[in-house]
Amino acid sequence: MAVAALPVSTSRRAIQTTLASVFGPLGQVFVFVIGSAVVLSLVTILVAFVLRGTRTDVDLVQSALVILPQVIIDGLVRGFLFATIALGYTMVYGVLEFINFAHGEIFMVGAFAGAALSSVLASSGALNALPVPVFVVVAVIVGMTVSGLLAVGIERVAYRPLRNAPRLVPLISAIGVSLLLQDAVRLFASVSGLGFNARFQTPNFGPAIRLAEIPVSETRNIPLVLDVRALTFIIAAVLMLIALNYLVNATKLGTAIRAVAQDRPTASLMGINVNQIIALTFLIGGALGGAAGVLFGVRVGTVNPYMGFLPGIKAFTAAVLGGIGNIPGAMVGGIVLGFLEAFVASYLSLLTAGAFSGASYADIVAFAILILILIFRPSGLLGEATSQKV
Repeated sequence: MAVAALPVSTSRRAIQTTLASVFGPLGQVFVFVIGSAVVLSLVTILVAFVLRGTRTDVDLVQSALVILPQVIIDGLVRGFLFATIALGYTMVYGVLEFINFAHGEIFMVGAFAGAALSSVLASSGALNALPVPVFVVVAVIVGMTVSGLLAVGIERVAYRPLRNAPRLVPLISAIGVSLLLQDAVRLFASVSGLGFNARFQTPNFGPAIRLAEIPVSETRNIPLVLDVRALTFIIAAVLMLIALNYLVNATKLGTAIRAVAQDRPTASLMGINVNQIIALTFLIGGALGGAAGVLFGVRVGTVNPYMGFLPGIKAFTAAVLGGIGNIPGAMVGGIVLGFLEAFVASYLSLLTAGAFSGASYADIVAFAILILILIFRPSGLLGEATSQKV
């Protein structure tokens, strides 16, 4: 009886290990979501309380509290945008220790693939007939396919021949690929009729979800709303994190990816096709970038050939902030950066009486964080310090 029960116990333990490796990182992300929101909220309210006596035209504390729930929602949406793009950065870096600075343009190509699909569906009259979930799934699949295959092609043509070159050489190649993709998509947009600012057409998502009513006075309430497109982005990002964790931690392909990331020569001696695994890593990273591009296009409604540069740099910052090469770290870094930007964009103008525009200075936060992280904690929030092998 004891011998017969052993396989069941082993199987149960294996299932528990798999569930822990897949869903455990969500706990880290959740902790940082709550922690970032609470800490930034307390800091903002404290600053508003300190500056309260300097303003007679508005009650800073009340104004800060009124918009706080909406700021947290906006920060969550920004954070998941950065995190979804950062996952592609961290996948490639984890295997090659190489920053693919063309990843922002892969994100942009995915957005244009979705815009082209929406244009075809709209011209055929089928767009409004599609249920919203079906349209989102189809558009995401198209964006992932186009961007994933593009990433594989870039790796084969621009990166693989330079794999043994000094690290500066593939970095310059990545910048060249980035500029090439921008101009190539600009040419495609003009020839295809999409236009420089291509419209991303979608079915009707319906009204925003009204979460609560915030009382401001006896006669006035401010609604707390969540846009359905933003909710779609958040759900998709969480699902991608779960799927990526399962792939990396609970499949044979994931084992091979981790082996190649650990030691390429030894992995090759063990029978792993290193070139194939690296190509598959680029495929996965590019597909994630393409999915993010489609979801971004669905949310904002327009895309252009240069839209990938700034989100790409911010996603790189998020990956460094969380610990580049660390998959949960990419999500955590994106969430923290998103909250920081949202709070600066929403509160800086209010707290400085309009002397500084929060929307203008929000971008500076990302680059200031990048500099500080590189100086004081290069390994990131969830990364581990490593020594260079010689």
